Amino acid sequence: MFRLTWRNLVARKVRLVMSTLAIVLGIGFLAGVLTFSHGLGSTFDNIIEGSTSDAIVRTEGEVSFQASGAGTTKLVEPQVVDRLADLPEVAAADGSVDGVGAYLLGEDGKLVGGTGAPTLVFNYYDSVNVAGDPILILESGEWPDQPGQINLDASSAERGGYELGDDVTLLMPTGELRTSFELVGTSNFNGGGTAGATLALLETSQAQEVFLDGEDAFTTVSLTAAEGVSQTELADAAKTVLPDGFTAVTGQEVIDESDEQIGQFLDVIGYFLIAFAVIAIVVGAFIIFNTFSILVSQRVRESALLRALGASRRQVTRSVLIEAFLMALLGSTLGLLLGLGLARGLAAVFRSQGLDIAGEVLVLTPMTVIAAYVVGISVTMVAAFVPARRAAKVPPVAALRDDLTVQEKALGRRRIVLGTLALLVGAALMAAGLVGAPGADAAWIGAGSVIWVITVAVMAPVLGRPVLIACRAVFGKLFGTAGKLAGENALRNPRRTGATASALMIGLAVVSAVGVLASSLSATNDELVDQEFRSDFLVQSPSFQGFPTEVGDQMEDVDGVGTISRMQGSVALVEQDQSFVAGIDESFGEIYELDMVRGTQEMNGDQTILSRSTAGELDADVGTTLPVAFPGGESVDLEVVGVFEDTPILQGVTLPISVLEDAGLRRNDSMLSINVAEGADVEEVHDALDAVVEDLPIVTVQDKEGFADLIKQQVNQLLFMIYGLLALAVIIAVIGIVNTLGLSVIERTREVGLLRAVGLSRRRLRRMITLESIAIAVLGAVLGLAVGLLIGVALRQSLSEDLTVLSLPLGSLVVFLVIAVVFGVLAAIVPAIRASRMKVLDAIATE
Repeated sequence: MFRLTWRNLVARKVRLVMSTLAIVLGIGFLAGVLTFSHGLGSTFDNIIEGSTSDAIVRTEGEVSFQASGAGTTKLVEPQVVDRLADLPEVAAADGSVDGVGAYLLGEDGKLVGGTGAPTLVFNYYDSVNVAGDPILILESGEWPDQPGQINLDASSAERGGYELGDDVTLLMPTGELRTSFELVGTSNFNGGGTAGATLALLETSQAQEVFLDGEDAFTTVSLTAAEGVSQTELADAAKTVLPDGFTAVTGQEVIDESDEQIGQFLDVIGYFLIAFAVIAIVVGAFIIFNTFSILVSQRVRESALLRALGASRRQVTRSVLIEAFLMALLGSTLGLLLGLGLARGLAAVFRSQGLDIAGEVLVLTPMTVIAAYVVGISVTMVAAFVPARRAAKVPPVAALRDDLTVQEKALGRRRIVLGTLALLVGAALMAAGLVGAPGADAAWIGAGSVIWVITVAVMAPVLGRPVLIACRAVFGKLFGTAGKLAGENALRNPRRTGATASALMIGLAVVSAVGVLASSLSATNDELVDQEFRSDFLVQSPSFQGFPTEVGDQMEDVDGVGTISRMQGSVALVEQDQSFVAGIDESFGEIYELDMVRGTQEMNGDQTILSRSTAGELDADVGTTLPVAFPGGESVDLEVVGVFEDTPILQGVTLPISVLEDAGLRRNDSMLSINVAEGADVEEVHDALDAVVEDLPIVTVQDKEGFADLIKQQVNQLLFMIYGLLALAVIIAVIGIVNTLGLSVIERTREVGLLRAVGLSRRRLRRMITLESIAIAVLGAVLGLAVGLLIGVALRQSLSEDLTVLSLPLGSLVVFLVIAVVFGVLAAIVPAIRASRMKVLDAIATE
């Protein structure tokens, strides 16, 4: 039996390749996602561990990857660094100037890295990490040792088009906005690369001049432990000589803090990608099931002869499962190799968005290999089990029959009843989410959605019958006999047609559901912008980072400018949880009138107002006192004086900008709101404001339409990324259609010969196969779009507090349907050509 199984595989190489392709693509995507996620995590782990010293002296209330001390005016005096260096537990104490708010421009005047990863500027000093290795590695040239020199990371120098000796331009947060330095060398973190961030190193006095207004001081201090001294002992010893407002933390604590914050971001990406890998694998499972069902149907006489010769049911079942196992083994192996390429492709996509992943960490790990084989083999074996059992049930007497295939029956009454009950259960779960059952609404709706998708996939032969009948009628009128035959072929075996269409249905269901959410998000943003955009212009960074206050100073002098309101964003600990806070000036109320739920938007002194969602998260209301700790160690008790409806202009905790200044945070602006003076020409003012930032690519001036377009671009960017990831599932589904049609043509060889013998031309035969493929694609598209539309509407309703407007992307749904028809035409090309090339007499004589 094993030799016979092996011969069947070897004798049908084309069938083997086509049947294995779904496994290859599904496992390839899974392996690619796991490899990419591991590489992404390893990149940041290497950078964090490779750039962290044994202990760090920093201001109290600060968290790693938050502000690194650069956002506060509280500084470490040189004598403190000297006292630290004199401690017996300290081998070296290096004062660091950690600069934020700078941007690197390339030779073309554009931002290096776009609006993605930040620019990190430090003074150069020779220090080692927790492993005792140098934190920085010199790639070329030399380190900066005098003012006017700069050392860049190798990737940024290349992206900026710079070579050693060139003048490098940085946009600075204070002083002159554009400052030039001579590039004297390139370097990298010891961990390898910068993950897309720009690393710029200056000579110490130059860094102090730029970021500390020339004051001889430092923002943090890196400590290296003496031999035999632990990190804890080092930090405890440092605390004994530190002034108030400063503390010392171990390197491991810094690493843990950084890992926690970066890990949240990486987990979101990982789960996001794995979700699409699961979709691809599920789609592949439907294709595998359908493929084996057809293969079993084609080998009815072979199975019957084996049973007649004495093979047991178990042996026949085992033969089919061994064939599935060998295909899974081959598919998983090829999928691993494909996954490695996909991981590098994903890395290239993220690199274009400013997140650079080191190529050397994109390797297949043992866990990835094990997961690929376990998933690939188990999914294939489960999908092949039912067809294997069906093959074993073929009676020996079937070998004596003339017909060589068994036409599969439509779904039985029992399955229809069970399917209907499953749909009702799914609807009940979704209804529970919509009425606010205990737990997350989206979780209830998600569970119901999964049940719906799976049930509709199983019941596609029944639910899709009206679609196939309509296709038969339309095809018959438009294409005559060939069209009617195509419709009849699709209806002849409803299970096969439904299973093939189900693979496409799953992908398009997700696509249409996402489309509803994206369309509703865009419509909601349009409504919010129309209602809340009260200023004539908004000035902000495309990356939503802070920019120098000098920009606002220059805009105040523009003729026609009436009122300017400044906003500064920061990170603070609110009730010990890291939160975003926004400082606003007194002019804010002259432009914006918030929709207050309770209290007032007017603030004085240590007061704050909260958005409704933030008030709910903090369990706070008017009269509540919130303890807020700022970078630098300053803590303030803020009295809540108002709660307002959420708005795209303000989010989180809002307080007077003077509170941030009193807490010792360095001033910058996150956003400027500008109203023109009465009688001024709005267009002329707009042009004048654009002229102010003409040479500053970090800032843009937007009117209401521009701000709405920016939000739409961000939504569309995410939407296109989702569509791109779902495209693989759709491709797998198209391959399933090709596979089904190809195997169906083989199965109907005698029928094709008879059709040709009675006068059906090759062109009409190709048309018949193509229309049959289109019918399958249309069935999958209609079911997928209908289910996805219902799921999308339900999910939008559960998020109605955030997505206040329901918008159906009808235009996109029509496009998806047209694309499905195109896919149907493309899927039929190879099977149609193969059918038309059959020799009539040979086809008729086929058994």
